[in-house]
Amino acid sequence: MKRWIQWLLWGALLLAVALGVLRALNARKLQQASAAQAAQALRASAVLSLAASDVLATQTTEMSTGVTLSGALKAVRSAAVKAKVAGELQGLSVREGDSVRAGQLIARIDNTEGLARVRQASEQAEAAQSQVAIAQRQRDNNQALVNQGFISRTALDTSLANLDAALATHKAALAALDIAKKGLADTELRAPITGQVASRLVQNGERVALDTRIVEIVDLSALELEAALAPADALAVRVGQKAELLIEGAALRVPATVVRINPSAQAGSRSVLAYLRLDQADGLRQGLFAQGRLRTGNTQGVAVPLSAVRTDKPQPYLQLVRAGKVVHQTVALGARGQVQDEDWVAVEPLQAGEQVLRVGVGALREGTSVTLASTGAKPQ
Repeated sequence: MKRWIQWLLWGALLLAVALGVLRALNARKLQQASAAQAAQALRASAVLSLAASDVLATQTTEMSTGVTLSGALKAVRSAAVKAKVAGELQGLSVREGDSVRAGQLIARIDNTEGLARVRQASEQAEAAQSQVAIAQRQRDNNQALVNQGFISRTALDTSLANLDAALATHKAALAALDIAKKGLADTELRAPITGQVASRLVQNGERVALDTRIVEIVDLSALELEAALAPADALAVRVGQKAELLIEGAALRVPATVVRINPSAQAGSRSVLAYLRLDQADGLRQGLFAQGRLRTGNTQGVAVPLSAVRTDKPQPYLQLVRAGKVVHQTVALGARGQVQDEDWVAVEPLQAGEQVLRVGVGALREGTSVTLASTGAKPQ
């Protein structure tokens, strides 16, 4: 067989294979297109049934605006008992949780040195008093001698100066005695307020230095929340505004009132501290975490629950139902507030009467057909 005939046969074989591959690819494309058309037709024909609670009809809504608060509870009145003199601590019997009264003796610092200083100052005062008596008699004698003409006026002036010096020395000794008595009184540690012991920081027998903290006392009859507000939120907060706080571990909401606002912003964060007094503090403890919302006013507008706004696209949007189809409507978020303890937000350019899908429905493809399960009719 000639060589060109072989090449011709091989070429025909390759052409046949190529034509077969092309036919297979075309058939596969037709199958995929047919399947896609069938799926699209199936989706178009499928209708999602919704409960009436899944759809919200928008309307002009009044929302209570406010500021979110959080922080730890603090006792309005608290005090730290510190050592006013150095020495060995004695007689400390109160422990955490014990109740104390204002003025109650809590502990003592060893007063051996204090008693000695009082005795020393007392003896010095008595000695100074004796010098005053001597100077007084000398002055009286010199006065009589001057009157009789036996001595000069200069001797009398000297005795007067000696008397004044003795009186000054006596006054200084009395002042030193007062200081010694004050130091002795400072060895007794008394509660400055009525309350409960929050912490005991030292033990009996320890030698404490000046200003060492011995115990801390808190009065739980009045508690307040110290909340840090953002600069923009702080502008709307006023003394006397009300809030409801949810306390950690407590099932009920506790009312509170703004009683003070710090006039200065905090360095760094620029936040402003507001202090809210709890209207009832029964059973609560210092340090518990509290959070809540401070009511600052009311606002009106076409609003929806904040949970209904979806953010899985570059712009926030709502799932609306129009003519029985799901439509994704991009919205601009406005003022936020609360309606029956649920967070709502004003949206634009949404109009009243639109039907919005709630968060429980989940994400739906745009164009999905829907009906209300209760009536079987398509939402308008």
